[in-house]
Amino acid sequence: MFFSGGSQCLKATSRNGSPSVDRGPYLQRFLRLYESVCTKMDALNEQQLKRLKDHKYSATGSSLLEPYFQVYWRWLVELFPMWVAPNAITVLGLLINAITSLLLIMYCPTATETAPNWIYTINGVGLFIYQSLDAIDGKQARRTGSSTPLGELFDHGMDSVSTVLVALAFAIALKMGEHPWVMMFMCLTSYFTFYFGHWSAYVTGVLQFGMFDVTEVQMMTYLGFIATGYFGPAMWSTNVPIVNWSMQMVMAGVLAIGCFVTYIRFFKVILKGGCGQNGSTVANTSVVSPFMNISIVLGLACCIASQSKSQILQRNPVLYLFFIGIIAAKVTNRIIVAHMSKSELVVFDSSLIGPTILFFNQYFGSLFNEYFILVGCLVYSCVDLLRYMHMTYNQIADHLNVYIFSLEPRNKKS
Repeated sequence: MFFSGGSQCLKATSRNGSPSVDRGPYLQRFLRLYESVCTKMDALNEQQLKRLKDHKYSATGSSLLEPYFQVYWRWLVELFPMWVAPNAITVLGLLINAITSLLLIMYCPTATETAPNWIYTINGVGLFIYQSLDAIDGKQARRTGSSTPLGELFDHGMDSVSTVLVALAFAIALKMGEHPWVMMFMCLTSYFTFYFGHWSAYVTGVLQFGMFDVTEVQMMTYLGFIATGYFGPAMWSTNVPIVNWSMQMVMAGVLAIGCFVTYIRFFKVILKGGCGQNGSTVANTSVVSPFMNISIVLGLACCIASQSKSQILQRNPVLYLFFIGIIAAKVTNRIIVAHMSKSELVVFDSSLIGPTILFFNQYFGSLFNEYFILVGCLVYSCVDLLRYMHMTYNQIADHLNVYIFSLEPRNKKS
């Protein structure tokens, strides 16, 4: 089980010496019940696993710079030995990205501090390495003849976490903690855009790439990190003469325009109809139904931030947006799995427990310190995401009879 009983419970005594109620077994029962409910909610059934096994990756479109990067990526993949598993390449890229991003977060917990210049530089380098490794994992899979639906899911799952880390790290480099609501807009639009791309894939069965897409956005981001490392974060406070805005606000404006154009493109794809019956999704559900899942996350995020008496966003922007990002990553993973298994997307998810607790704490007059609840909910959300990934990836690996991080042949099922 994901949660285990641990050591034996010790019985406490009251002040008068009489034995008090032993709460240990109740906690264990609660954890077992929680795990049982979550397993039933998240576990894939045999029909879903069969459909997922038959899933074939499909994508269309190419961005402006991708053809030029392909030359480099084809060269890079040849440097890896044939025994290296594609998923190992994927997770290595995420680990590098996570280490550099978390270093910046540690130095700048409110996104108003200034980190040493080398921290910004290694964030740029780390993102470039992540982009490179993320681009060649599929090539390594085809090169070694190990392509499976699990590899596609693992790749997109790591991307969902990286999106959160990169959005936060770049907002910190811009010192957006000085404008917390703008920082929130930047991060939430990043989370939503990634979800939107997989929403369109859930509708059409095909991932759609535009002329200006993830390759270009990542390149602009790591060049921004490197420029910050060279000139210092003060460069983003410089006013741009024509518009008389700081470079911070110019970047936010560019992001807003880019997201608006992307949303129009995806909306056209979605409203045109899907590949299911009568223009429905791959699961024969309404093409607009996935909006509910992400809108609940974004709605709760805005509501909690705006109603907080302790100014939870203004005082802890990085912590709060990291928390919301992890929830968005879980919801995005759910729609990716639903697409690949051609399954209905369930609205309720265990990741919503955290923001619901914060919401009701505010509703009842902030009975408990919001900061401590936020920290607890962040820890819970991270554990919940890891639990879901661990269970789903292992379940699919068992069904496909493959290892996640090894190309070694697995014993045949009995």
